Amino acid sequence: MKKIAIYGKGGIGKSTTTSNLSAAFSKEGDKVVQIGCDPKSDSTKNLMGGKGIPTVLEQIKAKGDDLKVEDIVFTGFGGVLCIEAGGPTPGVGCAGRGIITAFEKLEELQFFEKYQPDVVLYDVLGDVVCGGFAMPIRGGYAQDVYVVSSGEMMSLFAANNIATAIKGFGKRGYAKLQGLILNKKNIENEDEIVRKACEEIGTSIVATIPRCGDIQIAENQGCTVLEALPESEMCEIYRALARDMMKVGK
Repeated sequence: MKKIAIYGKGGIGKSTTTSNLSAAFSKEGDKVVQIGCDPKSDSTKNLMGGKGIPTVLEQIKAKGDDLKVEDIVFTGFGGVLCIEAGGPTPGVGCAGRGIITAFEKLEELQFFEKYQPDVVLYDVLGDVVCGGFAMPIRGGYAQDVYVVSSGEMMSLFAANNIATAIKGFGKRGYAKLQGLILNKKNIENEDEIVRKACEEIGTSIVATIPRCGDIQIAENQGCTVLEALPESEMCEIYRALARDMMKVGK
């Protein structure tokens, strides 16, 4: 089972990237799970026709001890299994603790043993790397970590923070930073800015996603590009990245 965590600051396009990667993996013939680890709980909406799904935390509150694994797993485009960890009411409670609770419930319900996926993608908010948001790294859930960033200062600042956390956990045998996914915003000298940032961080650009209107067209339909526009050149970019990710460690 390939276990991948995708990190990035809010609004950088990590959920769009993760959803399109999930769709790409499914097109490669893999059984895929995408787990949203953001309190906004919108990671999987483009795999679910633009609709939100009940979160693990919501279902725990509603069903208590009667909760079944089928109550928190929903099938989206390409057969991708979609899960949203969820978060507390804004201003009340800790979003990181919500992720920990959701992960513990998945273990209790023996989710991975039951579904036996080929690929698990964790979509994780990277503005902060507290205990809960670091769960995919330090809890042994993810093997490989990728950071989505553009050439904008704040996204690179977040990428550096995430990389620092990963390196700290990596010394204990946890997940490894495999590289940065450049999600272009078409700012001046963007490629060079990000290349230099990667040198400072100690990583490299593993894929470049060009700014393309096809992504927005697909999102307006509540879809991934692979579903809405299967002939788009963007589809092969995501599929090539998915194939490269599967090769890591082999």
